[in-house]
Amino acid sequence: MVWLESIEHAYHACVRLQQLRYFATVADTRHFTRAAEILHVAQPSLSQQIRTLERELGAELFHRARGNIALTDAGEALLPLARQILADTETARREVQEVAQLRRGRVRLGAPPSLCASLVPDVLRRFHDEFPGIELVVDEGGSQDLVRTLAAGELDLALIITPLAGQAPALATTELLREELVVASSPASPPPVRRRHIRVEDLRDQPLVMFRRGYDLREFTTSACRAAGFEPAFSVEGGEMDAVLGFVRAGLGIAVIPGMVAARSGLRATPFAGHDMRRTISLAHRKDVAPPRAARELRRVLLEHLRSPRVGQELTPGTRLLPAAPE
Repeated sequence: MVWLESIEHAYHACVRLQQLRYFATVADTRHFTRAAEILHVAQPSLSQQIRTLERELGAELFHRARGNIALTDAGEALLPLARQILADTETARREVQEVAQLRRGRVRLGAPPSLCASLVPDVLRRFHDEFPGIELVVDEGGSQDLVRTLAAGELDLALIITPLAGQAPALATTELLREELVVASSPASPPPVRRRHIRVEDLRDQPLVMFRRGYDLREFTTSACRAAGFEPAFSVEGGEMDAVLGFVRAGLGIAVIPGMVAARSGLRATPFAGHDMRRTISLAHRKDVAPPRAARELRRVLLEHLRSPRVGQELTPGTRLLPAAPE
């Protein structure tokens, strides 16, 4: 038909996106005045643009009757094509904006204090080197707090310890690392045991330097001790990671810490016997909201960092990388 050929020709000529948007809105509402209100334009201006589009296409798009607006055959043919063009244009706009946002913008990452003292700084340095215009916002906290913050939309990604205790919101999680926990002690003090490995039972009556409430490591350690039949004795409690390491270095007691932290601390590290004293580190984001482009790039940098030979050399025996899910 002539009007179909006109439509095809007009796509390559002078039809503007604004006209297609006006047309699609009128087609959806079947009402010029209501469409004008939705588009925030004057109704005469909207009608004029539709008339211009019809002249350019060489066909009427609407049957106009008082109180009754209906699509003509030409309008029915144009509508799915117009919607596709508008959708493709929106997709292209978002992609271009995301590329531009990698020159500026921000990404929000949550992580437990133990990871902020070991894994996170190197990952953020690599990310900053690649995307210096992106502002990095780090929220340090326990896994349960981070999950709540993530679910509230205040974080893009979070490194958490899994499995989580209790009911968790709808999160997508990727297991990254199964990390060995060790007992840290001051090199200036006698070792906690004379053997190469320590057991949880050996912590009975040992002076423990303990983290503040809300730390995943506090809950993990106290639960392990109670499962072994005793209540742990604290010499000092309530500290953050740096404070705990300082108290151990001063000889105030021993502490259960991640192997990656111990490797950087200068403290003596005694591994546990068996496989019970390990934790799984996962990367989480909301299922219902796709992470923004900058967050996806941070995830990529994190995975590349974990797979780098240097990180592999730094991992303590018993700590191993897990096969991360693809993007």
